[in-house]
Amino acid sequence: MRVAVINYDFCKPDKCNHECINFCPIDRSGGKAIELSEIVKGKPIIYEDTCIGCGICIKKCPYEAISIVNLPDELEGEVVHRYKVNGFKLFGIPTPKSSTVLGILGKNGVGKTTVLKILAGELLPNFGDPNAKLTKDDVLKRFRGKEIYNYFDKLYNNKLKIVHKIQYIEYVSKFLKGTVNEILSKVDEIGKKDEVRELLNITNLWNKDVKVLSGGGLQRLLIAASLLRDADVYIFDEPSSYLDVRERMNMAKAIREMLKDKYVIVVDHDLIVLDYLADLIHIIYGESSVYGRVSKSYSARVGINNFLKGYLPAENMKIRPDEIKFMLKELSDLDLSKDIKVKMKWSKITKKLGDFELIINEGDAKEGEIIGVLGPNGIGKTTFARILVGELQADEGFVIPEKQILSYKPQRILPNYDGTVQQYLENVSKDTLSTSSWFFEEVTKRLNLHRLLESNVNDLSGGELQKLYIAAALAKEADLYVLDEPSSYLDVEERYIVAKAIKRVTRERKAVTFIVDHDLSIHDYIADRIIVFKGIPEKSGYASSPTTLKTGMNEFLKELDITFRRDSETGRPRINKLGSYLDRVQKEKGEYYSMAVSAQ
Repeated sequence: MRVAVINYDFCKPDKCNHECINFCPIDRSGGKAIELSEIVKGKPIIYEDTCIGCGICIKKCPYEAISIVNLPDELEGEVVHRYKVNGFKLFGIPTPKSSTVLGILGKNGVGKTTVLKILAGELLPNFGDPNAKLTKDDVLKRFRGKEIYNYFDKLYNNKLKIVHKIQYIEYVSKFLKGTVNEILSKVDEIGKKDEVRELLNITNLWNKDVKVLSGGGLQRLLIAASLLRDADVYIFDEPSSYLDVRERMNMAKAIREMLKDKYVIVVDHDLIVLDYLADLIHIIYGESSVYGRVSKSYSARVGINNFLKGYLPAENMKIRPDEIKFMLKELSDLDLSKDIKVKMKWSKITKKLGDFELIINEGDAKEGEIIGVLGPNGIGKTTFARILVGELQADEGFVIPEKQILSYKPQRILPNYDGTVQQYLENVSKDTLSTSSWFFEEVTKRLNLHRLLESNVNDLSGGELQKLYIAAALAKEADLYVLDEPSSYLDVEERYIVAKAIKRVTRERKAVTFIVDHDLSIHDYIADRIIVFKGIPEKSGYASSPTTLKTGMNEFLKELDITFRRDSETGRPRINKLGSYLDRVQKEKGEYYSMAVSAQ
């Protein structure tokens, strides 16, 4: 079978010569595989049953608006939903299980949110026919005889109450009014408001108005509100976003503790959190905005390992050309014990911002070094980043050299460029768009920025903006790179594409890179040394000197009272269950961050 998708936002038939039609071998021989249609306002439609999948229209389209993928014929019976003619197609659907946390893992654009909407009853599947007017009874007939039938039978007969914590929490603040306490008091259906307050550690937010909450505050409010509803099915779409590491662990523990006998479905891009939280995992793979296929279920460990390896054995399917590998040695590939030139230094630095006071211990960074910056929200990490790049002046202390070529990707990303993506990238570096450069192949193309070249920067989504600004920051020739929360909005694959690019840029240019991020697996993947921030959020912060990855992570995890072990197959870090044998043993040894591979 064949999936043909046209991105009608990119398609501009009034500006091209209809190359897709004129070069189509079926059309040229008198048949009809593609034609302009009034159904889509004078833009082309591809007929999948007559298209032969030659790929000529893909190559000839000047706006890269066409995608055609050949898939096995047996997938025809797995089609669950299609949004429109020549639109995204979803194959398969996960089966929720009571008393089980079901994790969903996959890159952006392959149907994770679509799956959640169908399981929440917000979207009625059309089984591949966007013009079909199906009823709930029609859907049940299509699922009859399948494991998922019982779930939808209960859902459509109002025997399941659903709570859905959506992905884009920013929209919610426009509709909520009152303080956190007032809002949670209204939604508390189980009488456990105080217990949730303690589990999520939101006492400091209790009397704040929702209008002044940060992204992290909003996220915790919505998670708390979801937990306080008396429901049967709880769906959490990216609950880790905006949360620091402690908040992520509190969230995961609260979900596991309070929803033991419920259906729970979680989509998240933080592998450490998803591994800790989920019992079973479905991987959704495919081509972004073209199609997605839901895999069979795997245990959390096996599913994540298969995802990192890029191969699903149950489906005999390769989902990625390369494997994501974690290093299994204490030293990074940059041997800091050798005589490597110091690139920059800073003295002890102090800075007061209103009632908040920050103290940064002295330190240095060497050529080609990547330094990870860890700590809770509101502890001064972004203030440190702004001092490094000269946006803020220290009250006491200095950074040397004072003048160096800087490249800074700030935490808050706003569309503030009046022009196209292509113009923006061309102003930064020719390498971003030169098809002969490694940067174009490994960064621009793999982040799908090449498909947004005609788009206006001011029209981009949060995720698209993030990828654009990261690519631009890395493309710039600089001595110092500072990237504040680069993993926000990115899916798992994109995070590791960015991480590999950061390492290559830093090493080859003999620069220094500081990464501020809450995804611990990214620091584990590329950081050479770590700076740990401690203190009281919003009041005082203290930053250590850079330490080895092992020492820094050990110090940080000890503060959180959690221990990491290593997966025996992939070497990725995994959180030990609190009070488990390994957790107790590692704490007795003072080894909160283990570099040794453990048996599973």
